[in-house]
Amino acid sequence: MQRTLFHLRLTGEAGQPETWSVDVRLWGDSDDGEVRARLYRDGVHQATSKLPARFPVTGGAIEVDNSGYGLKRCHYVTPDGQERQLTPDPASAEGRRARLDRDRPGVSRFVGAVTLLVLGVALVLGVPQIIEQITEIPPVAEHVGTFTSPFHLSGTANVALIVATLLASTERALRLRYSRVLDGGLFGDD
Repeated sequence: MQRTLFHLRLTGEAGQPETWSVDVRLWGDSDDGEVRARLYRDGVHQATSKLPARFPVTGGAIEVDNSGYGLKRCHYVTPDGQERQLTPDPASAEGRRARLDRDRPGVSRFVGAVTLLVLGVALVLGVPQIIEQITEIPPVAEHVGTFTSPFHLSGTANVALIVATLLASTERALRLRYSRVLDGGLFGDD
């Protein structure tokens, strides 16, 4: 999932149809590695911005922001606060995930439920282990004491948990689902 593309169809001020598109290279630009959003109207480049970005467009603005796993926001916002998510390009990973949701809603709901389950388990099992490791650092232990995790997974189980968490978070990013608790925002992702 290196690049993502979303579209918004609006009616211009003169009543003509407009297609606004947002292109984001999620691993950053090749020249400096910075993640930027590029805005196009009817295929013509209009603006570029580092993320988070806010682009004024006909009747409102497009807001774009990313997480460590992909986009967490790509919405059209009107002046009165109404929001609408842009439509993913059918050829993008987000578009394929949206097609699964449209064509096989039961499978899509199941995948979403498994994703939530994986992230919930990772939160319950992983966070106490991380806290234990942090409180073992001598300066931290001196000031706040130590903590013993009730869970101790093997190295293999922890690696499997990390891989499952990365996959689950990526799947949520494909749907522009984001939660500070589940998707890493509590640990500096914002």
